[in-house]
Amino acid sequence: MKLSEMDLFEVDLLEVNFDGLVGPTHHYGGLALGNLACQQHAGQIANPRQAALQGLEKMRTLVQLGIPQGWLPPQPRPDLNFLRRLGFAGADARVIQQAASTSPELLSIACSSSSMWAANSATVTSALESHDGRLHLTPANLVSNPHRALESAHSHRILTRIFANTEHFCVHEPLPAQQAFGDEGAANHTRLGPANQPGVDLFVYGANSTVQRNLDFPARQTQAASEAIVRLHGCARPVFLQQSSAAINAGAFHNDVVAVGHRHLLFYHQQAFEAASQQVAFARLQSASEQFEWQQPLQRLEVPVDQISLQDAVSSYLFNSQLLSLNDGSMRLLAPVECRHNPAVERYLNRLLKDEQQPVRQVDFVDLKQSMANGGGPACLRLRVPVTPAQLLAIHPAFLLDETRIDALQQWVKRFYRDRLAAKDLADWELLREIQQGREALEELIECFEEKNAPAQTSPG
Repeated sequence: MKLSEMDLFEVDLLEVNFDGLVGPTHHYGGLALGNLACQQHAGQIANPRQAALQGLEKMRTLVQLGIPQGWLPPQPRPDLNFLRRLGFAGADARVIQQAASTSPELLSIACSSSSMWAANSATVTSALESHDGRLHLTPANLVSNPHRALESAHSHRILTRIFANTEHFCVHEPLPAQQAFGDEGAANHTRLGPANQPGVDLFVYGANSTVQRNLDFPARQTQAASEAIVRLHGCARPVFLQQSSAAINAGAFHNDVVAVGHRHLLFYHQQAFEAASQQVAFARLQSASEQFEWQQPLQRLEVPVDQISLQDAVSSYLFNSQLLSLNDGSMRLLAPVECRHNPAVERYLNRLLKDEQQPVRQVDFVDLKQSMANGGGPACLRLRVPVTPAQLLAIHPAFLLDETRIDALQQWVKRFYRDRLAAKDLADWELLREIQQGREALEELIECFEEKNAPAQTSPG
């Protein structure tokens, strides 16, 4: 159903945040090269129960603010099919025991709970920017790391389930699973523009076919992948921007570690982007803002390196905060508590709130220590889905939350999740039995959600 030019200005997009629910095999495997937090905490004891409860409390915060909140279930783990394809045979328990005794890293990969970081589940284009007036989603192929590459097929299945109405939604297949088309999802994409006017799709990439750079860590998002998504989604106004080598080498494995955007605001570190690419991209963003006469002109909020170093930005995950719109037109920053504990970042935020020329009027801090220790902050845990009111009604209602449903999910977590999990515990057959029982109970809970109407939610602006 294609929106006419007149219709484009009669639609108010509502931003639904779909958070990934942390899985019961959440552990610190140190699997992601270039993710400094992940590598730093490798081998430590994790608390899956606390991790999931912390994530659900963040979801509750948005529900209480009146912001539509969705959820994505944990992907099935351990991925026994992955292990069997690598030659481990026999009954389930035997497969796990063999992997644990001979290739523990492969068992860690099979048990990874990294699908919790929903910002990597897909790239989303709204009805105001797509060629046919539908919401478009392309699940990320995540080929940069074996444990992430396991997620794409299941992401496609769950997104197809949630966004099944083809009149309103189009869920594409993941891009080919080749390094040249490495796609890490919405962690490298931002929609900039008002809720009721055509905006811009900003794609940030780390690697392309023509520029060779000295990198300590791999650049995960490729320009070719971003260009392919533009074609698939029919993006009307794409802008491409290259991430800087300095940012990648400092541990910004995704752009959302050094930049975050929402509506008319782009908040980013001074060293986030390559200078030449930034100059061209920012000119195009400004041109789009002027061409469509955005109600609020594009505002760029650059954090100088002499106020916050790249190292402090990465360790605090300041830019992995969520920017949220409020009824009065202001914005709220939902930041990890680590920002409050970093002196340079705390000083900057105190100065920021005194600056009336920028829209952020409040900063709230959330405790996500379990996720942060594996390299995922508030923004990593959520996939932003900008929908029209009609599209909101077309979303599968079982995957939209209110506080009652959050309470139910928390009770499920408390029943089936352990409060202590080490890498060696992944070989415990009893853990697999607990996970299987929990998965059955979760599907029953989803069916219970389906039987009731979708929770009533409104957007604050």
